[in-house]
Amino acid sequence: MFSGEYAICCRILLINLPTKGGCLQVSVTSNESFGEIPQMNWDADKMKRYRRHLLLHEIGMEGQERIAASRVLVVGAGGLGSPIIAYLAAAGVGKIGIADGDVVELSNLQRQILFGTSDLGKKKTLVAAEKVKNLNPDVQVEAYDFFLNSENAESVIKQYDFVCEGSDNYPAKLLVNDICVRNHKPFTMGSLSRFEGQAFTHTEGTACWRCMYGAAPKAGGQGCGQTGVLGTVPGIIGAVEATEAIKFITGAGVLLTNRLFVFDALTMNSNVFEIALDSGCPVCGNKRKTIDKTEYNQICCKK
Repeated sequence: MFSGEYAICCRILLINLPTKGGCLQVSVTSNESFGEIPQMNWDADKMKRYRRHLLLHEIGMEGQERIAASRVLVVGAGGLGSPIIAYLAAAGVGKIGIADGDVVELSNLQRQILFGTSDLGKKKTLVAAEKVKNLNPDVQVEAYDFFLNSENAESVIKQYDFVCEGSDNYPAKLLVNDICVRNHKPFTMGSLSRFEGQAFTHTEGTACWRCMYGAAPKAGGQGCGQTGVLGTVPGIIGAVEATEAIKFITGAGVLLTNRLFVFDALTMNSNVFEIALDSGCPVCGNKRKTIDKTEYNQICCKK
């Protein structure tokens, strides 16, 4: 039976955690930069479930409470969305929204780790929600069984503190980028091709997706359905996105803002490239303008 004792004194948390040799006391200084947050009901099970987070100076009890009070939207429940959803649920995010209008297909199972053969033909959002509740019953799940578009995306995104974008087509990424920037919503975004993956994060005043890539291609864009992707690469990039979400929520570490993380599985090399904020960007720059909604309707690849 877990018996955790803790006390908050002078904004320093002392936690007694059991070890094989007795008891380990760790001190965690709280992060005051995020203001007041509701306190969790720290019963024995919660102390045990999140013990590894509580041991981290950068997270600790206050950071875990911030995670429990947070709301994160995951756009896409596929190769990227699967690990994102799993890690956010395991971390104890208070509410996870899952937006995807697709059903589970046999070709998904090579990389979309939330699903199994018995899930074929079922709605991805509903299966994912069941997996989340089984992994962590404390997490609230909102399933949006439709694809986000220019008509419905804003009303969904506005409900969340942070967005993890995991779609597999360019117009969807532009849509999430534009709505998040205009509504001052921080987000992280990943993309995949063959043996490579990349990720970056946007917060207020930093470079956005359009600063790097501009408008959607007119035609002929290819996704992993045409080029292929190594099944493990979505897991790596999805884990990066989930990490960025947790770092933003807790204030730990340095985010991938104004930087692009690039991973190559063939060489096992990773690089981080600086991204310049584009003053001429139509969404986040000095000359903002209304975006033609047809950009969001062009399909670069089949989901």
